[in-house]
Amino acid sequence: MEALQDLGYIGLFIGSFLAATVVPFSSDALLLGLLFAGYSVVPTVIVATLGNWLGGLTSYYVGYLGRWDWIEKWFRVKRETLEKQKSKIDKYGSMLALMSWLPIVGDLFAIALGFYKQPFVSSAIYMLIGKAVRFIVWSLFFL
Repeated sequence: MEALQDLGYIGLFIGSFLAATVVPFSSDALLLGLLFAGYSVVPTVIVATLGNWLGGLTSYYVGYLGRWDWIEKWFRVKRETLEKQKSKIDKYGSMLALMSWLPIVGDLFAIALGFYKQPFVSSAIYMLIGKAVRFIVWSLFFL
């Protein structure tokens, strides 16, 4: 029985990781599914948070690898538009990572933070806080 429970946590980790990348997936639904199935709240929240956080850091890294000339060429975005977006990102900086838990736009925030080379450590810390708070709030319904 414990082996099946371990598989649930592994599935939650993988699903939460994928949901924090550009894969359209709901880590919230996975978390709630495991909690409804009787899994313990604290380990479930920790696993979901870690998976989602590492997925968000992966999105940050993908953005970090991006180059302005690629964006201009492949997505036909003008340099002026990229510079305007950079000024908005620079205004809030790493704190935008707090919002990386949001559906759809959260992934874009993580990618943009990496692309515009916002500090990694502060982005990672804010991202961890935002994602943890999200899962903690969901789990409060089960306490």
